[in-house]
Amino acid sequence: MIALGCDHGGFALMKEVIDYLEKNGLEYKNFGTYSEESCDYPVYGKAVANAVASGECEKGILICGTGIGISISANKVKGVRAALCGDCFSAQATREHNDANILAMGARVTGAGLALKIVDTFLNTPFSNDERHIRRINQIED
Repeated sequence: MIALGCDHGGFALMKEVIDYLEKNGLEYKNFGTYSEESCDYPVYGKAVANAVASGECEKGILICGTGIGISISANKVKGVRAALCGDCFSAQATREHNDANILAMGARVTGAGLALKIVDTFLNTPFSNDERHIRRINQIED
């Protein structure tokens, strides 16, 4: 299950992500927002982060205008490794090396076509399980 969250700036792009998930038969839980009405991104960043950290959801996707604020909010939750990605290489590397469990994107800086490729890369790239990466993740978690 994939946890979804966005603020008003990410709402339109999140609709595109939802279409992608549904087209690919992937289950998700939408934590909002549900419109373009102005709202506070930390509410949604933390909701998704808590769902991922608790194990309710395996991974998360967060979107705000830049992806910065919502990823900072998510990373306040212990056990979350939210990565802001604006390209496919970063999405692949953060899964392989950091075992990132939440993807953050900026709707005002990343177009829908690229964003969906980033989502696909993030969701389909496994963690490498290399000892050096496990060691580094443990250092982050301490």
